[in-house]
Amino acid sequence: MTVYGNALILTMAWISILTPLGAGQDSDKEELQLQLPRPMFIGTPTNISSPNLEKVTGKNREPFYVPKGTVLLSSGKPVTSSDPMPIIGELDMIADSYKEGGSGYFVELGPATQWIQVDLEASASLHAILIWHYHSQPRVYRDVIVQVADDEDFLAGVKTVYNNDHDNTAGLGVGRNKEYIETSEGRLIDPKGIKGRYVRFYSSGSTANDLNHYIEVEIYGTPIQ
Repeated sequence: MTVYGNALILTMAWISILTPLGAGQDSDKEELQLQLPRPMFIGTPTNISSPNLEKVTGKNREPFYVPKGTVLLSSGKPVTSSDPMPIIGELDMIADSYKEGGSGYFVELGPATQWIQVDLEASASLHAILIWHYHSQPRVYRDVIVQVADDEDFLAGVKTVYNNDHDNTAGLGVGRNKEYIETSEGRLIDPKGIKGRYVRFYSSGSTANDLNHYIEVEIYGTPIQ
């Protein structure tokens, strides 16, 4: 074998020692496995405009990694709302694991700013939050805000993990996140391990009308021992 060949082998061996298998990926994390509903429309919408709309790429969401031991905490948990009597549907549908976009799967709340709240029944470290408002047609929901607290009334210790209310319409502060077009992937929010028992979701109508809709929310985390 040539001197060059020997040098190449030695170099590759040295690299393999310095760079163990899986380097660059946190060994304490794993990909979040999601059961997504089937898409209801094909293609990239072009007729929706907003001064705060994120760039539409048409690409699927990248894999999202969470600490090992992360579980779905919200399934079957109590849901309350600023509108206790929805126009369509029942509040418990929002945490029943059904995420299809067709008729009969969504809850319709009244106009203006409304919220729904999930009680996880115990404080937990939160690692992923997903929202499906309505995905049978492309829409942008306004003033989407997600907050976490251990106070049921959200008067103390409130932590905002997402806010795309760029003009403070909801009165909860100016948000730095972008508005987005609803798809069957839902909106995934990274709460970065924030601890809390209650998760509250705000919205203020959409590009379709002034009513508020929810199909499902999913909250993933690890219980606090």
